[in-house]
Amino acid sequence: MTVTYQLGLPDHLRADAAELYWQAFGSKLGRVMGPKPKAQRFLLRVLRADHVVIALDDRGALLGMAGFKTPAGSFAGGDVADMLAIYGRLGAAWRLPLLWALGREVDNARFLLDGICVTKAARSQGIGATLMTIIEAEARQRGYQAVRLDVVDGNWRAKALYQRLGYKPEKTDDIGVLRYAFGFQSSTTMVKALP
Repeated sequence: MTVTYQLGLPDHLRADAAELYWQAFGSKLGRVMGPKPKAQRFLLRVLRADHVVIALDDRGALLGMAGFKTPAGSFAGGDVADMLAIYGRLGAAWRLPLLWALGREVDNARFLLDGICVTKAARSQGIGATLMTIIEAEARQRGYQAVRLDVVDGNWRAKALYQRLGYKPEKTDDIGVLRYAFGFQSSTTMVKALP
C-alpha cells in the first residue's frame, strides 16, 4: 500500500474525518459531546480543513490525520454559534463550560497539536510517526521552535510514540472533578524542541 500525505482536508472526506475523530476521541468526549449523531454533526460543521495533515491510501481513503491549533483557530474547535446550532440553548448551556474548563488555550510560543488519529487497520505502519514529522515541518515553516501536545492518562500507545519521537514530559495536570465528565483523570503536556 502506498500512503500519501497532504496538508488540508478535501470536502469529500469530511464525513470520514468526523467518524475517525469520534472513534479516536469519543471515549473521552462522549459524555459531553454525545450522543454520537449530534457529535458527528457538530464535527462536520466545525472541522477546519486548513488545520490538519492527512494520510491517504492509494485509493484516496483516509488512513489518519493530525490536527493543529493556531491563533486563527483549531482543527476541531467551533464556537458558541456552532454549539447552539447543534445542541440548542439548553444543550450548549451545560456543554460549553465543561469544554472550556478542559482547555481552549493557544500557546503562541509553541505549535499545538490538536489530536492525531490513525484508523485501526492502518496502525503500526509508521503513519502516526510520519504525521508527526509533517506537523513538525509545518511548525518550523510557521516559525515555531517547539511542538506541544497533551496526552491523557491511560493512552500509553500515544505516549510511547511521542517519547520515541523525542517529546519530553513537561507537566501532568489532574483535571479534578472534570474526570467524571470526560472519563480520564489527568493529562501530560509533552514538548519537543525543533532544530
